[in-house]
Amino acid sequence: MIIKNFEFNKLNLEKYKIFLFYGKNDGFVNEFIEKYFTKNINFETIKYNEDEFLKNSQTILSEMMNNSFFENKKSYIVSRVSDKIIKIIEEINSKKIDDVQIILKSGLLDKRSKLRNLFEKSKFLVTVPFYEDNASNLSPIIISFLNKYNIKLSRESINLLSSRVSGDRENLKNELQKIYYYSISNKNIEYEVVEKLSNLAENYDVGELVNNYLCKNTKKVAKILNENNYSNEDCLLILRTLLNKSKRLMKILQNFEEGITIDNAISNIKPPIFWKEKESVKTQINLWELGDIKNKIYQINELETKIKSNSNNSLNLISDFIVNY
Repeated sequence: MIIKNFEFNKLNLEKYKIFLFYGKNDGFVNEFIEKYFTKNINFETIKYNEDEFLKNSQTILSEMMNNSFFENKKSYIVSRVSDKIIKIIEEINSKKIDDVQIILKSGLLDKRSKLRNLFEKSKFLVTVPFYEDNASNLSPIIISFLNKYNIKLSRESINLLSSRVSGDRENLKNELQKIYYYSISNKNIEYEVVEKLSNLAENYDVGELVNNYLCKNTKKVAKILNENNYSNEDCLLILRTLLNKSKRLMKILQNFEEGITIDNAISNIKPPIFWKEKESVKTQINLWELGDIKNKIYQINELETKIKSNSNNSLNLISDFIVNY
């Protein structure tokens, strides 16, 4: 059964247990799954890639069949699926299994795909295609984000962002995150700055550098610094991203010290942590003491003052700071 994404809210989800979401717009797929599935507190979410799911399929099937009345309902999210998963999906579909959702994610599937055909022809399986967004879809998302954080961009800058994300909302999230970090001390961002920031996709993402720094992965940090030629604008963005994520880590550690579990401390943070970052943040929690991260935030603020007074030496200052913990 094929359902369009904007009609999905009319579907009675209790009548179906297996869903296939496919297409090139991975960011939209992730938003969709979060909205309709992972936000459901009544379900425990378990994630696999296809190979892991197939390797453990009989154990997983046994768990589904023997799920206790007292256990949580379960959502299984399986990424990068292909025709290889058809056999186990047919087996699951043939059995009476309650309190289970199976969400399959795939890239683009052509019309010859056996998996796609299986879902399209079945009355009990649901598939939703996700196509690339165009500028008219992306512009309202950008404008809503800018209004939320009181950031000012020209229409030309908004059009530039729309054109550079290849129709994928996940790419757009990454670009808007750069804009947000840059805007911390300047809410009015010129077109030339947006142009330079959005070109950073050619280098390692700044978030990757900062996450590896906070995970104390010194070899990866050194590799990223050695393989990239960051500009002064990049350096300022690195610093502001580091400051923002350090403050976020401090809040999580404060909550953790107050007896809140790691998962709840992470879930309670605003704005929400993107799912790809959660494992990295858990690693950071285990590596940093609250007093250490507070001291680091103080040092970052001092470094920003130095960079603003000596922008020609930005890269050296940033590199020295990041390499020497």
